[in-house]
Order: sequence, then C-alpha cells, then structure tokens
Amino acid sequence: MIIKPKFRGFICTTAHPQGCKENVRKQVNYVEDKGTINDVKNVLVLGSSTGYGLASSIVSGVACNAKVIGVSYEKEPTEKRTASPGWYNTEALGQFFNEKGLEYIKVNGDAFSNEVKEEVINLIKEHMGKVDLIIYSLAAPKRKDPNTGELYSSCLKTIGEPFTCKTVDFHTGEIMDVTMPVATEEEIEGTRKVMGGEDWIMWMEALSKAGVLNENAKTIAYSYIGPRVTDPIYREGTIGGAKKDLEKSVAKIDEILASVNGKSYISINKALVTQASAAIPIVPLYSALLYKLMKEQGTHEGCIEQIYRLFEEVYGDRELNLDEEGRIRMDDWEMAEPLQSTVKEIWPGIETSNVYELTDLAEMRNEFFRLFGFNVEGIDYEADVDITTVK
Repeated sequence: MIIKPKFRGFICTTAHPQGCKENVRKQVNYVEDKGTINDVKNVLVLGSSTGYGLASSIVSGVACNAKVIGVSYEKEPTEKRTASPGWYNTEALGQFFNEKGLEYIKVNGDAFSNEVKEEVINLIKEHMGKVDLIIYSLAAPKRKDPNTGELYSSCLKTIGEPFTCKTVDFHTGEIMDVTMPVATEEEIEGTRKVMGGEDWIMWMEALSKAGVLNENAKTIAYSYIGPRVTDPIYREGTIGGAKKDLEKSVAKIDEILASVNGKSYISINKALVTQASAAIPIVPLYSALLYKLMKEQGTHEGCIEQIYRLFEEVYGDRELNLDEEGRIRMDDWEMAEPLQSTVKEIWPGIETSNVYELTDLAEMRNEFFRLFGFNVEGIDYEADVDITTVK
C-alpha cells in the first residue's frame, strides 16, 4: 500500500511505518552518541509510544542499559488501515532494543484499568524483580474509573470566562481569532479525572502493595506551565487545572514511597509539537515563534534532547534544577526572561502576511507530519509498504 497523510480536522488518521521507524532510529542514534548514564536498571514507562514517553523509553534502555516495560494503548494495523504511529514506534523500538541486546517489553492496553496494572506487576516480577523508576506520561481523551466503571471525558475550555486569542492554521498559515468557551463544573471535574493525579496515585499504590518498588525508587510525571500568553487557555483552563492536580499528587506519592526511601517528582517540560498540542488554539503559533527564537539562540530541544538532559539531572552529574515547589524545571531555557521578553515583543505583530518570516511555522508543520512518519528524510513515500508490520 502507498500511504499518504489523511486528515480529520487537526488529527492525521494515517501513519507510515517506515517513517515512524526512522524517527525512532534517529532518537536511538542521538542517545548512543551522547553516552551512558548509570544508576537505573529497571524502568516502567506509562505512556511510552510517542513524544516524551517514547524518549524516556529510549534513554532508559540505550543510555542506562535498563530493562524497560512500556505501556501504551495503540490502534493495531489491519490489511486496509494503518496502525497508530505509537504502535509503529513501539514495534520499531522493540526491534532496535533486540538488536542491541536490550530488553523492551511492550504492553498494549488501557493503563487506567486494573487489569493492565495487574499485568504489568506480573511482568515486573517475572523480568525485573523490582522497578527503580516509573515515568508517568499518559495522555488520553477519556478515562474509565476502574473501580466505579464511570467514564470521564477531558475537554479544552477556559474556567471563569470566555477567552479570545489568535491562533494559526499550520496547514495554510492563516492567522485567525478563536474564542474558547467556559467549562462547566462537570467538564472541569471530568478533565481532572482524566488528566490529573488520581491514576498516578493508583499506579504507585498498586506497585507498592505488590512489593515491586526497589529501594530508593523514583517516579516522575510530566507537566507543562508555559508563558502568560497561553495562561487563559492552558494553565488557567481545564487542562491546567488537571495538571495542577497532577502536581499536587507528589505529596501523597511521597508518602507511598516512604517505605522504600523513594521520591516523586514533577518535571515541567518545554513546549513541543505533539498530536494533542496541535489542536490547542494559540499553542501552535506560540510554539512556532518559540522554535525560531530558541534555534537562533542554540537552545532548542526536541523530546529526546530534553529527556536525555532530564536523566542527566536525575541520575548523572548534573544538579537537579528545582523551583520553589520542588518541580524539576526542564523548561528553564524556554522560560528565560530575555527570550520571553522577545516573545512578548514579537507576538502582537504576527499576521498571516508575515507568519513564515517571524516564526518557524514551516518547520513546525514538518515536525507535526513527522509525528505520523511523514516528511521524514530518506523515506520513499511512493513505494508500496506493508502496513501490518515495521521492517
């Protein structure tokens, strides 16, 4: 089958297995070139198939020589429809790990469920004994409470009052205004239940109860804050409320980890192109401007560069860069005052006529396509490929 990108709104509904594999290969090669990081041998990554979670799996195995269990919920391929990009990514990662004598165990299932928690605990006992590090990088539109069966949905809305902002259609480069509606209390709570800290706590309770947490075990959940320009729609909106709930969970999880002298962290990561962020008004335009400025300064990082630096801080010689709330600030280069001052200066003047001049929108669009295995250098997109596997 010859595979081309197909879109439904901001969502790409196809993925290219060869392009996805090449994306993974490049990240593996980057980590190999950077060198080893010690002190972690058994890693569980929850949300392991794309973005920061995929990068965490790669750094854990390639840099740390750790055994990795990766949990994600991905659409498998059929004879007529491609798999999700995460399915191809994890298949490719398993192949690369196997070639290098590393161990990657893939679990494709609903990480919110009790059944997957039980499956993972059994795999830890069988292959690892105990786990040293748990990365929590789950992102999903819905979550079923495993105890009550109630289904919750997340939403992207403001809290308190509507918010009008400019955004960009990165397919056309058109700048437009969009108004985000106000969430109901039910929608705020639903978003918290899906994207907040409840499931992270449940995972840590289950692992602790099963006795599979190693001495000095650590867990890290990924979050984002961003600049003031995105506050009304992100940090002060429904998603930001859920992220705040995730961050508050550290206190409870530290209590769970006390018996093994463990520690939980929130890592505040930088803005990057993801399947989810592309659909958030204002964020693609901000990211396109951010990319241009950080590349000019030599401080731009993708997921793999960011996570390698995080592991250096947590397990290497770098000192942890913690803020007053104890969060690891991997967004330090993004949020540096000189850079954010430049963002504020340029932002009001961005229009359809100059968006490609003032921002890195063209490359950001390419990066979005690469999430699905398209626009990857060296791939023949006119060639017939087997969509049921990764070769």
